[in-house]
Amino acid sequence: MLLVHQRVSIALVVAALLAVAINASAQQPVNVDVELVLLADASNSIDNAEIQFQRRGYARAITHPDVLSAISKGGFGRIAITFIEWGDESNQEVVVPWMIVKDLASAQTFSRRLLVTERLAYGSNAIGAAIAEAQKQIETNRFEGHRKVIDFSADSANNWNGIPIADARKNALDSGIVINGLAILCRAQDCSGRPVSYDLEIAFADRIIGGPGSFVITVDNPKTFVDAVRRKLILELANRAGSPVLVLR
Repeated sequence: MLLVHQRVSIALVVAALLAVAINASAQQPVNVDVELVLLADASNSIDNAEIQFQRRGYARAITHPDVLSAISKGGFGRIAITFIEWGDESNQEVVVPWMIVKDLASAQTFSRRLLVTERLAYGSNAIGAAIAEAQKQIETNRFEGHRKVIDFSADSANNWNGIPIADARKNALDSGIVINGLAILCRAQDCSGRPVSYDLEIAFADRIIGGPGSFVITVDNPKTFVDAVRRKLILELANRAGSPVLVLR
């Protein structure tokens, strides 16, 4: 009986040690080349048709061969990506949760998830709150990226509520996160007027972007939206920056 008891005790100890090892392994972060938050404008200035226009642009860009090539050339050959739409200070909604993109199949999965989800965010601009939420998403996910990037898009640089942009920006930059910008001056089929009276490219450069190699790409023609998103993704994934402000027409 004593021998049986000893065997049972040893088995329990081994099982406990194995459970600890498995749990420790599960808690280890998954290494990726980039942790990328696509932080898209869904404030009151964006209608539902424009939401879909933006999403289709990102969905097409992420599956483009040049983007997939940029991903494959990283040290790990994979990125972690999430898509978040933002409105007011209480509206930063995850449209596509964090997932790995490493090939065409996973990129297509991301695209499908992006296109089938209904609109979730509304409200007046809270850019600071959006950046703060993106930072939180990076710091609490299960991935560890060689680089951490917030890909911020909007049709203005105004902040009507929530944490000030300067505070959120500083917090993100101090944490080693790079913020790049997509300044949207024209979307869908209507280019009759710009959404703001000031120079949006310069406002992005001065108030929002930051970190090593950060940049702004500006879209002022609806036909170039997908090209702009694709170019932006390639620059981010390849860790190459052009001039601080890049304009696509």
